[in-house]
Amino acid sequence: MKNNDKTNVMRVLDGKKIAYASHTYEPDPTKSGEEIAAILHEEADHVFKTLVTQGKSGQYYVFVIPVKEELDLKKAARTAGEKSISMIRQKELLPLTGYVHGGCSPIGMKKHFPTFIHETAAGLEKIFVSAGRVGCQIELSPEDLIRTAQCVPADLIAVP
Repeated sequence: MKNNDKTNVMRVLDGKKIAYASHTYEPDPTKSGEEIAAILHEEADHVFKTLVTQGKSGQYYVFVIPVKEELDLKKAARTAGEKSISMIRQKELLPLTGYVHGGCSPIGMKKHFPTFIHETAAGLEKIFVSAGRVGCQIELSPEDLIRTAQCVPADLIAVP
């Protein structure tokens, strides 16, 4: 991959000398996370999505959960120490994080926000998250992701 093809996420990882593999596919923002996992030939519980929220206090929070799961907003609020949390509007994502919908990564946002990752990540051998561009994912160890994005593991997903 040429240097000018690298995303900000890759530049951050390169700067920290963290090993990763990038995977690209035809960019399609309508693809579900489970469809992306299938394209990558990976289990959906290894592919994580990045969700940006805002607490009642006005503080922003980032949650990283498996693509097939749904964020439990009550658990998320408790984890963040907020009365309530809501998803931010899609149009707020780019100015706030520097990323577009479908290409949001917990690494390399314009500003660091408190970040939480679903506790199952720690037990995985590898994890996939957006590389900061629609159609591009990075594969790395969960430990490297947790350290780089300063994630706090927590129980975050809704139980059916």
